[in-house]
Amino acid sequence: MPRTELKTIETDIPARLDRLPWSRWHWKILIGLGTVWILDGLEVTIVGNITTRLSEKGSGIDITTAQASGTGAAMYVLGACLGALVFGYLTDRLGRKKLFMITLALYLAATACTGLVTEAWMFFLFRFLTGAGIGGEYAAINSAIDELIPSKHRGRIDIIVNGTFWLGAIGGSLLSIIALDTDIFPVDLGWRLTFGLGLVLGLVILLVRRSVPESPRWLFIHGREDEAEELVRDIEETIRKQSGGELGEPGEKITIRQRHSIGFGEIAGTMFKKYPKRSTLGFSLFIGQAFLYNAVTFGYATILATFFDVPSGSTGYYYVVIAAGNFIGPLVLSRFFDTWGRKPMIAGTYLLSGVLLLATAWMFNAGILSAVTLTACWAVALFFASAGASSAYLTVSEVFPMETRALAIAFFYSIGTAAGGISGPLLFAKMVETGKPLDTAIAFAVGAVLMMAAGIVAIFLGVKAEQKGLEEIARPLTQQSEDG
Repeated sequence: MPRTELKTIETDIPARLDRLPWSRWHWKILIGLGTVWILDGLEVTIVGNITTRLSEKGSGIDITTAQASGTGAAMYVLGACLGALVFGYLTDRLGRKKLFMITLALYLAATACTGLVTEAWMFFLFRFLTGAGIGGEYAAINSAIDELIPSKHRGRIDIIVNGTFWLGAIGGSLLSIIALDTDIFPVDLGWRLTFGLGLVLGLVILLVRRSVPESPRWLFIHGREDEAEELVRDIEETIRKQSGGELGEPGEKITIRQRHSIGFGEIAGTMFKKYPKRSTLGFSLFIGQAFLYNAVTFGYATILATFFDVPSGSTGYYYVVIAAGNFIGPLVLSRFFDTWGRKPMIAGTYLLSGVLLLATAWMFNAGILSAVTLTACWAVALFFASAGASSAYLTVSEVFPMETRALAIAFFYSIGTAAGGISGPLLFAKMVETGKPLDTAIAFAVGAVLMMAAGIVAIFLGVKAEQKGLEEIARPLTQQSEDG
């Protein structure tokens, strides 16, 4: 494609997209883009539940439980962090659609290969590549969804979409129960077949995603305003037919100076010089939820086996309960992020979940919990924590200018997840491995304190973004004033 001539334009495309009523067209976008979180949940949960099986004799791979749940988890998260940064940059430079197709293809290839590994190093390598694909998806998908969903629905939809991770977790838990049943599959085959399901679901999503359009906001910023205008007219006509009525009048136009790309220096300046408080908020939210979720998600099966002698083939039953609480939380609480507001809901979910997790840690160390009651405590605490964790992605995707959106998501996800998501599983695996309840309780408490600290930061630095257009929350870098 020839290099597009850039100029200064006036456009009402953001206002026209924001004033659209909810329709079947929006559901198509959600199915095509949002379902990748189901894949991520499926992937993480399967690995979390099969770690004890991988270390058993005859599994077909020479690896220990600590390597599978600790090093394997850390490699997955490391891949996700690096993949988010690389693909996040390319998403802002080359477009949302191109990258969310590439990242899904990478995920599919790496997942298929994971089911064929025979050595620990191979497992680590393909966990890294799988994570890279998923990390790239986070940046491309969150930016695309936020730029296509009307402002009055953005908070609720974003929270629910990120929460669908736990639908995949439920599926992964149930699948692991069947796959790890040695009466059905041999020890060295069942765990491999679990990765095959992720491959099949990913191929289905790939086919659906082909019909999802490029972001009109990205198009007009990059000198392709005619394509953006044609695309938005088609969207409006489709929704007009689906709704059976006329659309409301759009809001004000904005004036944009088009660019091919934004340099890293300007992006960094935007985050840390223009929006230092928002950057602090993003770091806090991501570090808190990343430490908690990556440690527990990858290590819960090990806790059940170590302290309650739960067989490897039965851990999935317990995980289904936790996953259900995590999914129901965003589903129930999401609408309040658009009505009560971002600040009270983000702060409240982080603080309340932290308090509940501290109480769980105390009871676990006191020896008054069983596998069932521990699971119940986690399910209640994570009901709130899940909505809070989803709001971290919502926050960083809407409080920075559109030209930096994908890379901002990638940057905060990578730094926060590297701090909590790599150290979390490694620390958690070591502390659980000691077999001492106090060590594991301390790991619980660390996650709880980080969640509570992030909630306090949200009280003071949270952004009132509910019901507002993206360009109102953060003025585009390329936007010009009326006097030029």
